[in-house]
Amino acid sequence: MSTHAPGRTAGVKNVRRRGARHGRGWHLRVPFWAAIGFLYLPILVVTAMSFNASSNLFSWSGFSLKWYAEIFRSPEIILASLGNTLIVAAAAAVLATVLGTLTAVGIHRYTRGGLIRAIAIAPAMLPDLLLAIGLLSLFTLLNFTLGLLSVILAHTVFAMAFVTAIVLARLAQVDPSLEEASRDLGATPARTLLKVTVPQLGPAIISGGLLAFTLSLDEFVIAFFTTSPTVSTLPINIYSMVRFGVSPEINALATMLLGLTVLAVLGTQRLTKIADSL
Repeated sequence: MSTHAPGRTAGVKNVRRRGARHGRGWHLRVPFWAAIGFLYLPILVVTAMSFNASSNLFSWSGFSLKWYAEIFRSPEIILASLGNTLIVAAAAAVLATVLGTLTAVGIHRYTRGGLIRAIAIAPAMLPDLLLAIGLLSLFTLLNFTLGLLSVILAHTVFAMAFVTAIVLARLAQVDPSLEEASRDLGATPARTLLKVTVPQLGPAIISGGLLAFTLSLDEFVIAFFTTSPTVSTLPINIYSMVRFGVSPEINALATMLLGLTVLAVLGTQRLTKIADSL
């Protein structure tokens, strides 16, 4: 006669079933981890080799920060392009956040079909090359001088679509009765927007703004087509250096750009959590 309790026997069977299920799913985890490795292993290699003391990219000779020091020894080129990148990203993020939020509110309130919505977020889906050529043609038609301002405007058009899409998704969850109550109490449309609508959209606005900043940081194609030869951003500068071969300084520049992007993403998550808790 068996001495095992019925409950214990059932528990053992459940564990075996779960183990069998996990065992059958191993073939799904292999392509997942292969894709993760394909995406992130090159980034890890570039980051690690930026701290390599040797100028040989294929041999490790010790930890060093000298390639970062080399970057700061040429401020007229590299640091100038880094400053331009930060200026463009910050300005484009502010403009894209304001215009994208207003566009989303207008679409949500005053349109019913999906055509206007599709047009508003189209720049996010168009190929970068097509958008860049279109913006360059527009600037040429208007005799607009290419430079830092043209890059800011171009990045604003590109990033504004992402802000609009994020705010539209948030607007679908906003309770319209609060706005109606505000108007019934005598508030003007502008006051209702600032006091009722915008606070409810806080997490989406913050996320959209920081996403716009992140996208602008490493945007190359649109900046390349809409800038002048005398004004370059960091991605353009990296591209011009890569044409003559990958050097340790390029690894260091790419790592700096990666660090700025990671900080922006972490800031997005942090500020979104803070806004949600308010």
